[in-house]
Amino acid sequence: GVLTQQRLNSTASYQYILTEVKDNVGIITLNRPKALNALCNALLDEVIDAGRKFDKDDNIGCIIITGSEKAFAAGADIKEMSTLTFAQCYTQNLFKSWTEIPKISKPTIAAVSGYALGGGCELAMLCDMIIASESAKFGQPEITLGVIPGGGGTQRLTRAIGKSKAME
Repeated sequence: GVLTQQRLNSTASYQYILTEVKDNVGIITLNRPKALNALCNALLDEVIDAGRKFDKDDNIGCIIITGSEKAFAAGADIKEMSTLTFAQCYTQNLFKSWTEIPKISKPTIAAVSGYALGGGCELAMLCDMIIASESAKFGQPEITLGVIPGGGGTQRLTRAIGKSKAME
């Protein structure tokens, strides 16, 4: 990915992410390569947990969220969501990460390479800063299906890059 994938000073054991500390930087790497880092509930819960732990650590100055060279995150895990009704999505608080990640007090940086689509694009926009490689591709493909981005992506995108750029 944008960062070296070797695990230095691994901080915890998670199923869907890797964490490490390097030079006072907490690094969270999305780790679902076969699914292009599709965002499932468990992965988002792990990102929130790791982010909170890094935020409480006085030795950490900032937090980086990254993925792989091929995909930062290709969006929501459609397989997981296809079995849920809108009411279930709402009551199970599937979008809690969209409110929890911005609560992190330390600077958060999305290091994006490859695809950042749908929820992946929104996850990147939740961070204070985005650093993108030349291969980064951002998008909200759900709008072509008549679906509004679920985590406030249209509002965040407009705030981040301006209305005319967002309309492209």
